[in-house]
Amino acid sequence: METSDDAGVFRLDSETALVQTLDFFTPIIDSPYEFGRIAAANSLSDVYAMGGRPVTAMNIVCFPVGELSENILKETLAGGLEKIYEAGAVLVGGHSVDDREFKYGLSVTGIVHPDRILTNRNAKTGDRLILTKPVGTGIIATAIKGKVADEEAIRALIEVTTTLNGKAAEIMLRFRPNACTDVTGFGLAGHVLEMAKGSCKKILIHTGLVPFIKRAEEYALMGLIPAGSYNTKNYCSKNISIDLSVKQVVIDMVFDPQTSGGLVISLPEKRAKECLDALRNEGVFASIIGEVSEDDQAGHVKILS
Repeated sequence: METSDDAGVFRLDSETALVQTLDFFTPIIDSPYEFGRIAAANSLSDVYAMGGRPVTAMNIVCFPVGELSENILKETLAGGLEKIYEAGAVLVGGHSVDDREFKYGLSVTGIVHPDRILTNRNAKTGDRLILTKPVGTGIIATAIKGKVADEEAIRALIEVTTTLNGKAAEIMLRFRPNACTDVTGFGLAGHVLEMAKGSCKKILIHTGLVPFIKRAEEYALMGLIPAGSYNTKNYCSKNISIDLSVKQVVIDMVFDPQTSGGLVISLPEKRAKECLDALRNEGVFASIIGEVSEDDQAGHVKILS
């Protein structure tokens, strides 16, 4: 907990440890089915970030009974179930309450070998950082809420957020990563900072190498920036420095809070290049976006153009 890691891990014996996490949130898209898929993929992600494999899931539902159609709930749960099955896990129950605001997510339990747990605190000097999804889901979601997003942007959001990190995790484990996290509500910069703090390192992010979802920059320039982006930037300001050459819109995007974002994987340079090739060869979106530059007891991130 002290390094804001992605999930809790409890050792059962010398061969098995439990990985436990939960997440839920309000709809970010109009389609209940797609919302269910997105929320489930987001909840499952933290298990992958710890090097684990999801085995069971439980639904968390807050639903305004009498205000929304029961079909909305059914479609949401069906979308979530699809992703649970895709992950190779099983649904074993859950809990629901009558609430004025609709929320959905999962409590997920996974397993991992105790000697192969990944955390966000073991990045090594010289490591390269691989990102496995483009950034910009918070901005696109804000554009959807503002009735500004077009169908192309909505499809891009759905594609990114419903893609499980399972395949990326399976591939990365072959290359013995030093550290891993996933990018969610703290934004790319915020989660990389957690890795820098946990590892006592300085990490460089090259924004020219960071992939962004198509239309995200356009909407960001229109001012469709989630409040969380500014909150994270202010909160992290003491430990993040930004080169003057970085455009303001790019700064907004690297702090953009993500839903069901990609993994950030820290590996030695040679293994990082091999892992990148393997990811791309097996159809996983991936880019090297930065490196671990030096020791830094407080943990620091430098954002470059």
